[in-house]
Amino acid sequence: RFMAPKTSRNIRSLPTDRTVDFPESDGKPMAETDFHRTPMMDLIAILEHRYQARSDVYVSGNMFLHDNPAKPRKKPIAPDVFVVFGVEKKKRRSYRLWEEGKGPDFVLEIASQKTFRKDLGEKKDWYASVFGVKEYYLFDPDRRYLPSPLMGYRLREGSYTPISPVEGRLSSEVLGLELALEGEELKLYDPQKKEWVLKPEEEAEAKAQRALAKAEREAFARQQAEAKAQQAETKAQQ
Repeated sequence: RFMAPKTSRNIRSLPTDRTVDFPESDGKPMAETDFHRTPMMDLIAILEHRYQARSDVYVSGNMFLHDNPAKPRKKPIAPDVFVVFGVEKKKRRSYRLWEEGKGPDFVLEIASQKTFRKDLGEKKDWYASVFGVKEYYLFDPDRRYLPSPLMGYRLREGSYTPISPVEGRLSSEVLGLELALEGEELKLYDPQKKEWVLKPEEEAEAKAQRALAKAEREAFARQQAEAKAQQAETKAQQ
């Protein structure tokens, strides 16, 4: 098994055969059902929006990860959601360890009947030993295949240790957020602001509502001020 080099310098020094064909798609749909696709797309959108101002944070999902510059895997692994800190924010066709210098810091897989065994076994081992993924999370929207609907692991000395929930939420040191289930939905919670992280469209709607409420308050204040001024003028005339 190819082991990830200890330093990014070593990774970047690996020779690259540009004639090697690294697959970018397996021709399969990105998710089995709406229940699997929706949380994946929502989480990617939320994280992209959260880090939109940072040029050194890359958010993606359903993209092949390649670790060997000489020989691609027959069945590359494509995380449903992943975040990498310290790399350039740019468009990619696949994520290549030897070019980027490091693996993802955060990975989340949406488990299903077809994938949960690999999510708990092969993928989990591969993320830890090859890519050095700092935090690995699994979400089971069907509530049937994982021991718990939401599970998390943190890399410690080369192996994963379970993340224990606090008040029903799993803390992510990498993101500075907490993952939790709110009803049937997988959501992110900001412990600093003590509030749920909204989807971009929800945040835009909330911002518009706040702006409307502010405008209504200001209009009411002007009406009150005008009414008082009119009363004062009437009294003065009397």
